[in-house]
Amino acid sequence: MFLTITTTGTSERPATDLGFLLHKHPDNAQTFSTSYGIAHVFYPEADPERCTAALLLEIDAVALVRRGKGKGHGGAPDAALAQYVNDRPYAASSLLAVAIGNVFSSAMRGVCRARPDAPGQPRPLRVEVPALPARGGPGLVRQLFEPLGWTVTAEPVALDTAFPEWGESRYVRLVLESGTLTLAEALRHLYVLLPVLDDAKHYWVSAEEVDKLLRAGEGWLPGHPEQRLITTRYLSRRWSLTRQARERLELVRLAETDDSEVEEIDNAVEEETEAEERPAPLAVRRREAILDALRRSGAARVLDLGCGQGQLVQALLKDPAFTEIVGVDVSMRALTIAARRLKLDRMGERQASRVTLLQGSLAYTDRRLKGYDAAVLSEVIEHLDLPRLPALEYAVFGAARPRTVLVTTPNAEYNVRWETLPAGHVRHGDHRFEWTREEFRAWADRVAGLHGYTVEFVPVGPDDPEVGPPTQMAVFQMDTTTPAVKEAKAA
Repeated sequence: MFLTITTTGTSERPATDLGFLLHKHPDNAQTFSTSYGIAHVFYPEADPERCTAALLLEIDAVALVRRGKGKGHGGAPDAALAQYVNDRPYAASSLLAVAIGNVFSSAMRGVCRARPDAPGQPRPLRVEVPALPARGGPGLVRQLFEPLGWTVTAEPVALDTAFPEWGESRYVRLVLESGTLTLAEALRHLYVLLPVLDDAKHYWVSAEEVDKLLRAGEGWLPGHPEQRLITTRYLSRRWSLTRQARERLELVRLAETDDSEVEEIDNAVEEETEAEERPAPLAVRRREAILDALRRSGAARVLDLGCGQGQLVQALLKDPAFTEIVGVDVSMRALTIAARRLKLDRMGERQASRVTLLQGSLAYTDRRLKGYDAAVLSEVIEHLDLPRLPALEYAVFGAARPRTVLVTTPNAEYNVRWETLPAGHVRHGDHRFEWTREEFRAWADRVAGLHGYTVEFVPVGPDDPEVGPPTQMAVFQMDTTTPAVKEAKAA
C-alpha cells in the first residue's frame, strides 16, 4: 500500500516544515513495525519549494490470515483461497489507516514542539493514493471528500488495460488537493474515510472504535452530509455501535449550535435510570425464551447443539432443574472459549458432573447424542449451506430423536427494521440464508411430519405487527401417537 503527501512552500514557510509536522526527518528513511507488516516513511523530494512524504506499508500476508482466524465472509466456496489471494498488500484499506494512526499519531493530534504554530496553519496539500478500493465508485469518493474542502480527482482503474471491454474495477487512483486544510485535518480525514471507502475493517471492531471515530472526526464529522454512511461503514455495520456513535455526534452538533459543552446537554437522565430503561439485548431475550420453553417441556437432560462459546450452557447451569447439559460444536476453539467461560477447571465436582463439552459435526449421526430429553439449535441452521440441511435434520430428528427440539433462526422480514443493514444483506457474514416466517414454517412443518413431531411457533423479541419478531423459534414435540414412534419404542 502506498500514499504520498506533498506540500509547497516559500523561503519564509519552507515546504520542508512537513518533516517537523510529521515528526519524520526528510534526510532519513525510517521503518516502523505494525500488527500486519512493516511501514516505511521516506521523502522522494525535500526542497524548500516542494516536499513529498511517502508512506509504504508492506503487508505480512501470513500474519493477516492468522490474525483473521481464517474466517471467510458470505460463505463463498473460494473463501479459504481468498485469504491468501487478495488485494490487501496493494490497495489502501483499514490497514493503511491503522498505519497512519500509528506512524503519524502526533501529526494527527496537531502536536509539534519544534514549530508550535505550524500545526494550526493551513497549507497547500496534495495527497495521492495509487490504488484505493471505492465501493460506491468515484461518485462516492467525491461525496465524502468534497464537503471537507478537497478538490477530488478519482480516476477509475480498468480491470485490464489489454481488455477495455471488461470495464472498470472497483479501484480508483485518488488525488486530493486543498489549500485550506491543516495537515492534522488531512490525516484525520484519511484515517476515517479510507476504510469507509473500502467498506471493510480487517480487525475486530470493538466499542473502542467509536471513540477512535469521534476523535478523528472531531470538527468535521458531526456536520458531514454523509455522516450516517460514514459511521455505518466505519463501524462495520454493527448497529449498536453505530447508534451509539450517531447519538454522541448529535450531542456534539447540538452543543456547537448552543455554544455549550456536551456535558451540559447530556444531563437530563441519570445514568442508572437510563440503564434500567434500556431494553434487554436480543441475545438475552432469545436465551430467556429457550429456557422458558425447556422448563415447560419438563426436560432435565439437554443438548445445546452448536453451543459456540457456551452462553446458553452457562445459563442452563444456573438452573438445577437441568441435571445434565451437553454442549456440542464443531469448533475446538469455540469449545476452548466455552470451557474458559464456564471455568470448568475450577468448577466444583458436583457442578462439573452436570456439564460436558463435545466436539462433533451436526451433519453426521452421533450415538453420543441419543437419549436426551431436549435439544436446542439456537441460531445454527442459517450457518449451514442449504444442501447440507437434510443431513442435520436426520442427525437430530431421525437419529438422536430427543423428545423436544427447539430451533431459533433470524426472521428475514424483520431485517428492514435494522437501519444499518443494507437491503438484501443478511445479518452476519457467515449466514448462508435467512428465512421469512412462511419459509421457516414450511421447513418446520415438513421436518415435523417426516420425523414424527408436532411443532408450534414462538416469537422472540418485539413482535412487530407488520414484519413479525426479529427471531423466530419452532418448538418441536415428539408425537408419541404416530406409528413410527410406537414402533421405535417397542423396539
